Amino acid sequence: MSADGQGRSHWFDDEAGPVVRPYAMTRGRTSSQGQHRLDLIAVVVAEPHADDPEADHMLSPEHVDIVELCRDIPQSVAELAAELDLPIGVVRVLVGDLVDGEFVHVNRPVPPAELPDESILRDVINGLRAL
Repeated sequence: MSADGQGRSHWFDDEAGPVVRPYAMTRGRTSSQGQHRLDLIAVVVAEPHADDPEADHMLSPEHVDIVELCRDIPQSVAELAAELDLPIGVVRVLVGDLVDGEFVHVNRPVPPAELPDESILRDVINGLRAL
């Protein structure tokens, strides 16, 4: 009998069912093979040819869920983690797998160092106003 006195394993949650540890979904990996660097705001877009991800028996249900969520509306990595109720690290690994398998592609945000300086934008706006 377990410590809770009811004979149930402590790995079971009445509301959630059996608990699956996040590392089990990624097979213990903390990064994908391609080492894709995915920011929280990187946008994941399903590839047009990824019609039936369920047909690929190498994909987990979480992989399929990600492709389905991104099919109609591109989703950020943070949005996917929130929607699937998974840790960001797990979602990054799963998205990396999908990128490697060409089920999705990722639009990465422009790094702040490559964005135009705010003073230049103000000068352009002021120049346009002067016209």
